[in-house]
Amino acid sequence: MSFTGKYQLQSQENFEAFMKALGLPEDQIQKGKDIKSISEIVQDGKKFKVTVTAGSKVLKNEFTLGEETEMQLMNGEKVKAIVRMEGNNKLIAELKGMRSVTELNGDIITHTITLGDITCKRVSKRI
Repeated sequence: MSFTGKYQLQSQENFEAFMKALGLPEDQIQKGKDIKSISEIVQDGKKFKVTVTAGSKVLKNEFTLGEETEMQLMNGEKVKAIVRMEGNNKLIAELKGMRSVTELNGDIITHTITLGDITCKRVSKRI
């Protein structure tokens, strides 16, 4: 199953609490909470390019499954991570105390990020 495509955010749960836990300032959280971000994923075998556009902010990450890479977080911080695939539709990364799970089911991507006891769930649909 290929992740390649463009996806628009449909819904999110616990966004504000999660961003506070990440250390984002309140004004940035308020600006970002209602933006319907667009994620563009290009998968070439084990290589991925992910571009997330939220308003004027663009976040780009590239990684190869199973190899350590530097990833940029939503707060701009850069951390080392290894992304692995579980089954043929789930990407899992552990980065700086966070667990990120991205699951593709048909035209829907569910991205669940957990930091401590706070979980943020974002659902996007292929456009």
